[in-house]
Order: sequence, then structure tokens, then C-alpha cells
Amino acid sequence: MLSDYQSRFVTPEVAAAKAVRDGDWVDYGFGGGFPELMDRALAGRKGELKDVKIRGGLVIRPRIEVVEQDPEQTSFSYYSWHIGDYERKLQARGLVRFMPMILRFLPDLYRRHIKVDVAFVPVSQPDDQGYCGLGISNYAWRTIFENARTVVFEINEHLPKLQGVDGSHRAHLSEADFIVEGEHEPLPTRSYKEPTEIDVAIAKNVLQEIPDGATLSLGVGGVPFTVAKMLASSDLKDLGCHTGTISDAFLFLHKAGKLTNARKELDTGRSTWNLAMGSQEMYDWIAAEPELFRPSDVDYVHSPERMGQLSNFISINGGVQLDLMGQENAESAGTRQLSGIGGQLDFLEGAYRSQGGKGFICINSSRVDKTGARRSNIVATIPAGSTISAPRTMIQYVATEYGVVKLSGLTLRERAQAMISIAHPDFRQELAQYADEHFR
Repeated sequence: MLSDYQSRFVTPEVAAAKAVRDGDWVDYGFGGGFPELMDRALAGRKGELKDVKIRGGLVIRPRIEVVEQDPEQTSFSYYSWHIGDYERKLQARGLVRFMPMILRFLPDLYRRHIKVDVAFVPVSQPDDQGYCGLGISNYAWRTIFENARTVVFEINEHLPKLQGVDGSHRAHLSEADFIVEGEHEPLPTRSYKEPTEIDVAIAKNVLQEIPDGATLSLGVGGVPFTVAKMLASSDLKDLGCHTGTISDAFLFLHKAGKLTNARKELDTGRSTWNLAMGSQEMYDWIAAEPELFRPSDVDYVHSPERMGQLSNFISINGGVQLDLMGQENAESAGTRQLSGIGGQLDFLEGAYRSQGGKGFICINSSRVDKTGARRSNIVATIPAGSTISAPRTMIQYVATEYGVVKLSGLTLRERAQAMISIAHPDFRQELAQYADEHFR
């Protein structure tokens, strides 16, 4: 079977030469999956190509060769759907262009609204029938490569080989125009800092709101990670996973015997996810026990309608700022992009739709800036230039180290009073004065 596709196996340099033309849009994908060999080969065409636009996002590896080899952008320019750790460094150098989006809309963008010429798709080693797994980044790959002119599969020997349920996480060698393979660096990993006292206080407040049998969507910040560690040592049981990014937070729950997925109405017994991002131990877990997972694409995982079919669906995410009406900035400092909205709106809406569901935005009540001054993260209004990532109508619960408030169903004045009650005490008086003047 594999011999049927031998003619499609070429070197990365040959694939880059034959696949990419002047003016093309080339997709690199999202998250920990990254076309390392094709990136290096394409960078080798610097000076030969013109106006090639690279699209990716949430890159956690330390280098993108087409960017680093061409900082003058004579041949290549890089565009990101979601600013990751490395991309923030590129942003400071003027080498990344940010594109706002809501993750669940991304497949429709590729189907109907934007152009994709070439897809560099990282895949696992194929089985005897020619099927490859999509590794740790399902993303919207199927939609993207089905709409691309030219498709290059890059076989990465380190990627987990799981193929999902009913092919939810696989692609076939026949779907590629070119196939490349070679030696790769170890998979990029992501670790977490030890939780602060404030992280622990916020997590304790949220923990009281989670029932037995809840299905969890956990963001990748410090508070969601701390919640998971506390859940692992709690009395709760039969927790489930339906999340955008599966991480070591869920591995902790699995090791503690808490992550059974037994009460999920959909994908019973399996953890559902779109991306995987964490330690090598977590990647090994996914590879060793594929029967425990339902990896799938954005259309499936990020569907609020599907989340609404799960009872007690709990979404936990972080934020940057919230104002007294409940509007949230999750991604920027003024006009400087810090990350992206990603799937946060998808999971907030899913929690609203779920019977017993709860969507939490978890935030430190204040921060200390570079000058040593304390600043409130709960503000009268989101400052001009900063992003309103989630409208006031989408925010259900807000948690700080001072408590948890539920905003849905409250008037503007009641919302302001609730937000003030969980603000840092140093700022409550001035916030109350603003509320008295503006929310009569």
C-alpha cells in the first residue's frame, strides 16, 4: 500500500521548489504542530521568491526560519491568528502581523472568505494503509488542505500516531501532492510556573462551583492549571474533558483517577480536544492510550451547540481586564497584541447553553507595573485602544482572589456593584464613585 505513494516522497527542498510560487499564501498550522523541515527549506528560497505570505499561530517552538532568515521581509511575511510566546518577540521586532478571529469561525474563513494556496501539514508516521495521525494539532487542517492548491505532508517521527474516532484525527497519504520526511527536533513543550498565592486563592473560589461529573474546558493559564491540581486532590469524581487545548492539567486529573469522562452525554469515556500542548509526558500519554481520546477539528470541538448537549459544562479561562459592565479584554495591552481570543468565546457560549453550565473568567484583581505602582485589573471602562474580546452579554461568572460573582441577569448598576465587590480594596472607592455617577 505505501509503495503506491513512493513517487510523492521528495526532499523538503524539492517540495518547497515545486509547491510555492510568488504571491502565495502558505499555511503552517497552529500550536505545537509545526512543519519544521518545510519551514527550513522554504527559507532557503529567500531572494528567489517574492511576496510569499506565511500564516500560523500560537507558535511555541523558538524559531520560524522564514522570519529569522528574512527579517527584511524581502521574500516572506508572517501572519498570526494568535500571538504565542515566540511570536510576541517577533512582534517587538515588527516581524508579525496579527489577524483577529474567533476560532470556531476559522474553517468558514478558509472555505468562503480567504485564499489558501499551499498547506504544510505535520503528520505522524503512516500505518500500513497509508493513514497518518494529525499529531498534536488537529486545528482546521482538513478544511485548509481540502481548499489548498498544493498540499505537502511532513512526516514527523515524534508525533503521536493516534487517528481519533472514525477518522476524526487522520489524513491519508493520497491527499498530499508531496510528502517529506527527515529528522526532527523533539516536540515543543510547554510548562507552568508554580502557582502564586493569588492563583491558589482564585482557584479555591472556582473549585466551590464545580460539581461531580462536570465536563471541563480549561485554558492554558496559571489559574486553570491550579484548579486542575486542586481537583486532583478533591473529593469530586467522574470529571470529563471537552476542551480546545488538552494540557498537563488533564494529565493530573487522569493520574488522580478523576478524569473518567463517564458522565459525558457525548464522547462518553473519552477526552475531546483540538490541540495538545504540554510536557513530553503528556504527549507520551496520548500516544500510549489513544482509546481515551477524541481529538477532532475546530468544527467539532468548538461547537457551542455540541457543548450545550453536555450537562454541567465548566469553562475556565483567564483575562487581562474587565470593566464594571463585565466587558472583558483577554488579549491586548492597548493596541499591543498579547495573545488572541482563540476559542474563549466558543466555550463561554457553550457553558451558557449547557444545563448546569458555568463559564468563568479568572483574573488577578490587580497587578504591580514596572514602576512599582499597583494597578487595578477591574476598571471603570476598558481603555481606548484595548480589545473588547468578550462582550458584557457573554460573561457569566468572574472570579478574583476576593470571590466569585455571577453577572448574567444583572442590571448595569448591579453588575458594577458585583464587580466592585471582587476588586482589590485599594480601588473599590474610586470604582464605586464612577458607578454612582454613571449607573444611576
